[in-house]
Amino acid sequence: MNILFLGDLVGEISFFYIKKNLKNIVKKYNISFVIVNGENIANGYGITPKLCDDLFSLGINVISSGNHIWDQKEIIPYIAKNNKLLKPHNLVNDSAGYGHGIFLTESNDKILVINLMCNLFMRKSKKLFESIDDLLSKYKLKQNCDAIIIDLHGETASEKQAFANYIDGRATAVIGTHTHVPTSDLRILPKGTAYQTDAGMCGDYDSVIGGEKEAWIKQFTGDMNKNTINSCTKNVTLCGVIIKICNKTGLSNKVKQFIIGDTIENKIPNEKNFL
Repeated sequence: MNILFLGDLVGEISFFYIKKNLKNIVKKYNISFVIVNGENIANGYGITPKLCDDLFSLGINVISSGNHIWDQKEIIPYIAKNNKLLKPHNLVNDSAGYGHGIFLTESNDKILVINLMCNLFMRKSKKLFESIDDLLSKYKLKQNCDAIIIDLHGETASEKQAFANYIDGRATAVIGTHTHVPTSDLRILPKGTAYQTDAGMCGDYDSVIGGEKEAWIKQFTGDMNKNTINSCTKNVTLCGVIIKICNKTGLSNKVKQFIIGDTIENKIPNEKNFL
């Protein structure tokens, strides 16, 4: 079984690129399940119900999120009714919505997707390590689920790496999101959990983390008169990973970085790795 995970979608330009390319990617790599982090697709600020529906219509199975989940207030009643849009499980004082769920592939494999947020330099959240221990006491690979994929939304590499090693062997993959920059540390840890500090973003890399360069520069130099920084819309690159899962253990057999588009170096895996 192969799973495609795409990093933070920044701006609606990412939707149109996915719309154009996802079907071919799924076919080429024999993908059974698609997860995207969609928290920046609405011009860099959250996600709307319409954009959720548009993404699901393309065949995306689950949309994860992070600290921007509540930027668009209209998402609150939507997330309360739709368990395929996830908020970070360990957010404090947030009642609406779901932070994890089990979802079926077309072959009836059970995929547990968990959305978590780190504690360092992020929106106030419950303790990360206690939160995952609580969840993994209830869900076990090859007992009540066939794969466990964790979107770990956070700022620091140290916290993400410590977390991944802490649960190595108890989850299929821990893929970091939030920084919008793809890291070069993708690997399978000693006990079988695939890990990457950050998958990167799906958006325009001729930018500052997907936003207008001049607006970001003005913000850092003190010349910014407004809070909104619009997403760049000229070029787009998809960044993510493809994970091949062992049917016997639910752990990762193989994981490859997937980068396709403009501006940064492409990394296109050989499809023979995922037959």
